[in-house]
Amino acid sequence: MKSIDPNDLAERDNYKFLTGSIIPRPVAVVTTLSNDGILNAAPFSYFNVVSSNPPMISISVQRKNGEMKDTSRNAILRKEFVVHVSDESYIGQLNMTAKNLPSNKSEVEDANLTIIDSLKISVPGIKEARVRMECLLEEVITLGGTKELPTCELLIGRVVMYHIRKELYDKGRIDAKGLQPVARLAGNSYAKLGEMFELERPT
Repeated sequence: MKSIDPNDLAERDNYKFLTGSIIPRPVAVVTTLSNDGILNAAPFSYFNVVSSNPPMISISVQRKNGEMKDTSRNAILRKEFVVHVSDESYIGQLNMTAKNLPSNKSEVEDANLTIIDSLKISVPGIKEARVRMECLLEEVITLGGTKELPTCELLIGRVVMYHIRKELYDKGRIDAKGLQPVARLAGNSYAKLGEMFELERPT
């Protein structure tokens, strides 16, 4: 067993260890609306469930060269965003939303994705996603670096509306095989659902 102190590593090396070992990671595509009405979209694999009562999810948005990304800025401004679960049906277009565009350009339009209105919030979603969730910003936590210059924003969103394709919905559950989720590995590598198995929880 090789033991390594993260304090002895550069940020990039820590990134490689974390993203290479914490796998697979679900990928969220998050849409936000700028002050000028530009619909922004970006993928994030630092994404997970926080709570089911109330339903809340988290997105960790890393800053770039100390600058807050459009997703954080817009979510904090509007207090709302839409989270889309990545799946095989639109993974190519999803990947296009990672392109570094200026704030006045929409990644949704650039990736040729279809805009669809939300029901409870003002931020539109992406029609191609088989599962999407309208969220209100519950809390934003700045982390890393210093108080004056953090390295990321942890966005906690309260889910106020689920949108699930009818063919995936079965008696209150989502058909995982039908969803065909895509997960992030390290570098440019992704994974499909793969083999499934069950284990009963001990009592």
